[in-house]
Amino acid sequence: MAQNDITLTDGIVTLRCFRNDDKYRMAELANNEKIAVNLRDAFPHPYTLSDAEQFITMCLGLEPVQIFAIEYNNEYTGNIGLHKQSDVYSKSAELGYFIGEPYWNKGITTRAVKLACDYGFRELDIVRIFSGVFEYNLPSQRVLEKCGFVKEAVLKAAVCKNGKIYDEIRYAKVITSSCLSH
Repeated sequence: MAQNDITLTDGIVTLRCFRNDDKYRMAELANNEKIAVNLRDAFPHPYTLSDAEQFITMCLGLEPVQIFAIEYNNEYTGNIGLHKQSDVYSKSAELGYFIGEPYWNKGITTRAVKLACDYGFRELDIVRIFSGVFEYNLPSQRVLEKCGFVKEAVLKAAVCKNGKIYDEIRYAKVITSSCLSH
């Protein structure tokens, strides 16, 4: 299957490869302090059209596909990605996502996480998906818990965001604990 042909859906939410015209809505939705405060500093704020263009170009160059556009009611609503790890962590992927504020509290993120995890376990040769959530991001913690993630650890004072120190809550979902060999 060609990279730009991958589409995952549950009938309500769709994960698909990015299109160049997603940049306009992405820049509009991502340029929001309420989103940026919950993400790593590599996520720029303010978020510009140029940031969106660069991000989409990077995503379209990944093989296999690891980052998707989230679509709801045929509209781009956010991003979700599984970032495969390397070395002894090669059977793990880190989950990251954001969804635009107009789409909060509609169950979209939970559906997107389930679709991404199904894809990751099926297509990326991984057995573990993990995500770190800042202590104050309770909605994201609830999403992960609804999707079967288990709280593995609280990393004390692990995050410095906007000049303040916070704990990181580490969640993971595992399909097997054995080490697979090729």
